[in-house]
Amino acid sequence: MEFQSLNIGDAADASGVSAKMIRHYEEIGLIPKARRTDAGYRTYSGNEVHELRFIKQARNLGFSTKQIAQLLKLWRDRRRPSGKVKQLTLEHIRELDEKIREMQAMKATLEHLAKHCHGDDRPDCPILEELASPKSTAHAPHCHDDGARAGKPAAARRKPR
Repeated sequence: MEFQSLNIGDAADASGVSAKMIRHYEEIGLIPKARRTDAGYRTYSGNEVHELRFIKQARNLGFSTKQIAQLLKLWRDRRRPSGKVKQLTLEHIRELDEKIREMQAMKATLEHLAKHCHGDDRPDCPILEELASPKSTAHAPHCHDDGARAGKPAAARRKPR
């Protein structure tokens, strides 16, 4: 679909990328500087809107700005080897797997803490104790102490008084 020259608002509407993000992508060099009208307004072609949609789709899949720049370069190169695209994608999948593991560990920690919180009128709270603990596992959910279950709150590790 080819467009006549669009202003930034129309390009944003057509691509699904906000005008603020379009200006940001231009500023960081992800997309080329826009052409300007005599009055100084940015204008975008259909091809540029298509690139913005490409960027939006890549962002929706969690690719970083650096990875998107690499993907755009490969996409623009009609003689690219698809192996490079696949390699970049597999690397991203590994990163996502690691993030998923970290988030699952965070969830397990929070579930454990919530299970041990009475949630009543008493002031003692294992959740707050864990967050305040200098040896808190809350900041490193994927770490394990001597094989102990990840996410075990500091309050549960202390000996009774």
